Amino acid sequence: MAGKREKKREDPMAVWLSTMCRLLKGGALAAATAALGLLVCALLVSGGVVGEKLMGRGVLAICVVSSLAGGLLAVRRLERGTLLAGLGVGVILFLLLLTAGFLLYEEASLSNGGVPILIACCCGGAIAGVLGGRPRKKRKR
Repeated sequence: MAGKREKKREDPMAVWLSTMCRLLKGGALAAATAALGLLVCALLVSGGVVGEKLMGRGVLAICVVSSLAGGLLAVRRLERGTLLAGLGVGVILFLLLLTAGFLLYEEASLSNGGVPILIACCCGGAIAGVLGGRPRKKRKR
């Protein structure tokens, strides 16, 4: 049976470590994208182009788009578990935003608009998990 190749088994810890590194890289990209998007929104509001009432919707849109971008980076080379990886990036982005809120303000609670931001981050990551996975190869019979 010289024609068949045996697949090398990868070390589970190495797979886990590389997946976690991908998640952190995706979270970092999501945080950078969110910071840039929030800066643009702040400039638009201070310039009078956009009203302050639309800022809440803008923040949610930025959370979705930034977690989508980070999630796509994280799940790009994963073969399975892409939905969980995308959700992981969304949770990482939310935790980074929550940490920034705690550092800048003395108190940050989920009741002050944190739940919609959590949902937006997770939705963007889940969309990335659904869209970003590699298509499965069809098996030949």
